[in-house]
Amino acid sequence: MSKPVVAITRPKDRAKKACEIVEKLGGSAILAPTLDLEPVNSESLKELIKRKDELDWIIFTSPTTIISLNKFYPDFIKTLNCKLAVIGNKTGKLAEKNGLTVDLMPEDFTAEGLIAEFKKREITGKTIGIPRTASARPILPEELEKLGNKVILAEAYKSLFPMDKEAVKELIQKIKNKEIDAITFTSPLTVENFFKIADDKAKLAEIVNDNLLTVCIGPITAKVLEKYDITYIYPDTYTVPDMMELLFKTWREEHE
Repeated sequence: MSKPVVAITRPKDRAKKACEIVEKLGGSAILAPTLDLEPVNSESLKELIKRKDELDWIIFTSPTTIISLNKFYPDFIKTLNCKLAVIGNKTGKLAEKNGLTVDLMPEDFTAEGLIAEFKKREITGKTIGIPRTASARPILPEELEKLGNKVILAEAYKSLFPMDKEAVKELIQKIKNKEIDAITFTSPLTVENFFKIADDKAKLAEIVNDNLLTVCIGPITAKVLEKYDITYIYPDTYTVPDMMELLFKTWREEHE
């Protein structure tokens, strides 16, 4: 059986592990980030830092938030005196590596999963800090405020259009040449930017559906794929390792 060639579209600084998993599972990885992340010391982040002592909870939704805080405010995490909620294993592990105790991590690694946990625990009347990217969906702060909490939103990093558009164009050409077997998407923006670079979106979607196995990390990213009429699969647990395991299992079943 030939080695499947798997396209990785996640940001470069997060892609190393995904590429390693592909190689370990017997595939060949092609990296073409359709999203770049840049830590920023925004005015809203400065405000959150100032109000640290008001916080009852802080929520980390991605490892990049922790990386950004450590870059601009190396003492902030060490001196936090509030409860911590995270979305996802990777974020939780990095928080613990930084000396924090994770008080809440939903089984469903989405904003909706976290909201459900806050509702279940009847967390209300609290001040909650959420450092994240400004382009994140508004559902988390909105729903927490509906529960009667005060939310301090802060921009900790920017989600940028890919710096290396040529790498994505090369990937699209390889897809057209049938040199790619599978493609992975780990966030809504990785999908949006992929299609933004394409000249003929409908034609690309047709080629992807005809020739590639498309695997995404979970239902939120899946909704964007539906917008482009892409057929997809995603794992029960929304992590990169689970996504890759599902990809290889499905690919091998299809090529036996």
